[in-house]
Amino acid sequence: MMKLRWTTILLALSASILIAGCSTPVERANEKNDLLAAAGFHIVPVTTDQQRLQLETLPANRVVQKVKDGKVIFLYADPYSCGCLYIGDENAWDNYKREQIQQRVLNQESMNAQMNENAAWNWNMWGPGWWAY
Repeated sequence: MMKLRWTTILLALSASILIAGCSTPVERANEKNDLLAAAGFHIVPVTTDQQRLQLETLPANRVVQKVKDGKVIFLYADPYSCGCLYIGDENAWDNYKREQIQQRVLNQESMNAQMNENAAWNWNMWGPGWWAY
């Protein structure tokens, strides 16, 4: 019985990892972009060559901190998905970090629900098979 439970848990974890690994870098960037926008970051499209050159000086798809007129500003360069720059203040950054934590909690709850559902599955009624070994 204990072996069956661990096998089920390992199968659930493997499936979750495979599903998470199937998302492309662009899909992950889009999810991050959505969180940034929801947190209050302003989206500035790159429209000139000068903007594009300056955007390329920032690390792609990473938040960096800069200081402008004595105020901390957070920048997120997305040259691949939207070709834009996300700009936020400390309030937007705090909102973004809070949204990230909430998203992790939701993802964990979803994974827990899947694992509980898998643990409740009765493999015994399906007879011996490759999963029993």
